[in-house]
Amino acid sequence: MEILDRYIHQLLDQSTPESPIWYKEESDASAPAKWNYMDGCMIKAILELYHITENSRYLEFADHFIDHFVREDGSIVSYDPEEYNLDNVNAGKTLFDLYKLTGKEKYRKGIDTVHSQILGQPRTSTGNFWHKLIYPNQIWLDGLYMALPFYMQYEVEYNDCKNCMDIIDQFKNVRQLMREPLNGLYYHAYDDSRKMFWCDRVTGLSDNFWLRALGWFSMALIDTMEIMPDSLMEQRTELNTIYRELIDAMLPYQDETTGMWYQVVNRGGISPNYLETSGSAIFAYAIMKSVRLGYLPDTYLPFGEKAFQGICDKYLSEENGELQLDGICLVAGLGNTENREGTFEYYMREPIVKNEAKGIAPLILAYIEILMRK
Repeated sequence: MEILDRYIHQLLDQSTPESPIWYKEESDASAPAKWNYMDGCMIKAILELYHITENSRYLEFADHFIDHFVREDGSIVSYDPEEYNLDNVNAGKTLFDLYKLTGKEKYRKGIDTVHSQILGQPRTSTGNFWHKLIYPNQIWLDGLYMALPFYMQYEVEYNDCKNCMDIIDQFKNVRQLMREPLNGLYYHAYDDSRKMFWCDRVTGLSDNFWLRALGWFSMALIDTMEIMPDSLMEQRTELNTIYRELIDAMLPYQDETTGMWYQVVNRGGISPNYLETSGSAIFAYAIMKSVRLGYLPDTYLPFGEKAFQGICDKYLSEENGELQLDGICLVAGLGNTENREGTFEYYMREPIVKNEAKGIAPLILAYIEILMRK
């Protein structure tokens, strides 16, 4: 896949910590760079590329990028743990690798800074983390990916797994609360208080099955299982049951031609629903990785490979001498205001963009799984 190697180097050539080419959410280009989950996704993928290729450029880029944000005392530019925003935990995952690879003590201190948010994060009545302080009593599938693999790695490496059952319980609660038993898919969000305008007053659930949220959940499961020690074999088996059940629920909705999935998963035949890049890339990665790690049998591998190839065929193209990855939903969520109401129409009107981290990073991770096969 020479084209992907070229695309990755094009992205690195055009990016600095102050102005990464893959960050599209900030409308003010002159605004200072912030610690954010999109950069976290990208730098994690670049570090994984380093591990498999041993190309020093990837490590140097990742180190330079994160070094820009982490101060010598471990505090992080623009990051306040007491905002209690789970998205902000995600970039903390890069610090474990960078500390081991560079020996910079400030990265070890930075891990503690991010962990301090975990210690104070508000929780629902079931014990699950609120997605954000500004979204009280709400669980979003996104948040499990943003926070729980970091939390598990901290527990395994620095806390003798004392709170590992807390992580397992949060996954199990989500299965109990947010899974639709009729099709096995998970709703995007849940309001424990039943007060938000977008939720069902009886179940607390939002209305739709958003592809990327389901993808984040699958990544949360597979990445957390990968970190868990053998002393938690029974609990890992429990999570794997949840994970395989999710993949089995997703496969009937996979597009036969491209191998991709639709933005709203179960409504593929309704216009203007579209085959979406980021969520499809996440599932390509998750499926191939889980086969490699033995969490799914080899018979699942073609489903992941087909999704990866379908994305490259449909959305990776060249324009004016530069490669472009299209079909990426910029952002979607359930808001405190009426313009993020979680309807089918809402997910359709969010912008579709090119060359954005939430599509690029999982495609790189899926590509790494292809490289590992070789």
